[in-house]
Amino acid sequence: MIKFEEAFEIVQNAANRTLKTERVHFTDSMGRILAEDIFSDINMPPFDKSAMDGFACRKQDINNELEMIEVLQAGSIPKNKVGENQCIKIMTGAIIPEGADCVLMVEYTEETPDGKVRYTKRSTNSNICYFAEDIKKGGLVLTKGIEIKPQHIAVMASVGAVLPLVSMKPRIGIISTGDELVEPEYIPASSQIRNSNGYQLIAQVVRAGVLPHYYGITEDTREATFNVITKALNECDIVLLTGGVSMGAFDFVPEIMIETGVDIKFRSIAVQPGKPTIFGTFQENTFIFGLPGNPVSSYTQFELLVRPLISKLMNNCHLPKSIKIPMGVEYTRRKSERKSFIPITISPDGKVYPVEYHGSAHIHSYVFADGIVSIEIGKEKLEIGELVDVRQI
Repeated sequence: MIKFEEAFEIVQNAANRTLKTERVHFTDSMGRILAEDIFSDINMPPFDKSAMDGFACRKQDINNELEMIEVLQAGSIPKNKVGENQCIKIMTGAIIPEGADCVLMVEYTEETPDGKVRYTKRSTNSNICYFAEDIKKGGLVLTKGIEIKPQHIAVMASVGAVLPLVSMKPRIGIISTGDELVEPEYIPASSQIRNSNGYQLIAQVVRAGVLPHYYGITEDTREATFNVITKALNECDIVLLTGGVSMGAFDFVPEIMIETGVDIKFRSIAVQPGKPTIFGTFQENTFIFGLPGNPVSSYTQFELLVRPLISKLMNNCHLPKSIKIPMGVEYTRRKSERKSFIPITISPDGKVYPVEYHGSAHIHSYVFADGIVSIEIGKEKLEIGELVDVRQI
């Protein structure tokens, strides 16, 4: 049994390669990992433009009555130059006409009886977005390694990056084992339970932005287990095996992994939940996890070990982060031999409260959880007000 930190380092160090890349249309790149830097092909803004609806004029004339000489829409070219005591009614995004050096907010203007424009305040900002103040042509706008989000889509659209280079998605195989399991559409017989782990992992894989391949429920025999592991190892980048076996959780699975050619790196971790977690590599390019059968255990170890591995394979430079939040109540535990992860909620006033939690089979507790908090080996109590690391889920 090794410490969690050691297990994490082993998994990360095993990923000594990254996946191949491909070009996709930017509208299909949401959630993908950018594999190249993106530079702007234009200056932004491409001209001095109005930041709001109003009246473009000379700042030195703002306390005088102004003659309106033109109405200028966004996308139009000014026909006139602004002279002394003149203004042009301008819309947001329109080109600032020659001669003008400010835009008066329309909310602070009024029309005089003779049709002039009067500004009702004594001073004004320029209210102009200046040429290339956001980004210059050739400037870096997005860096490789980011997970593409809606705001990145907007940036790519603005600089014409319509075919970004992204990392290919890893293929992840999911195997459920256990003669006691039935698929969710069936009513379990006595001694049977529905397979929740497999579908939980499918959802977690999808949320991680990659491709799950579900191999179904495998019966608890050496031959069946050997065959499905062999098939998955040859078809996938990462294999996730979860569930109990007839001889006890993962009692013969490590042996079968070795028979298939897997190099096992560790067989258990000093954590709670998730102690009987196995990790190994196959031909240095494929990775396999034997996750515990209890749903909270498999959920937690996926988030803590598998998801960071997925990110590294796709060259995602942003691993999930923890945030420090104070405890709202005191929390104690009876045993401290292992690092513990407990589900918590975050209150509206920004404090952490443990969720009622009955152990690693109590997946319903996670329905109400905002995140998990880790408690180090040897630590038995979290004090009120103590800052704890919260990993949001």
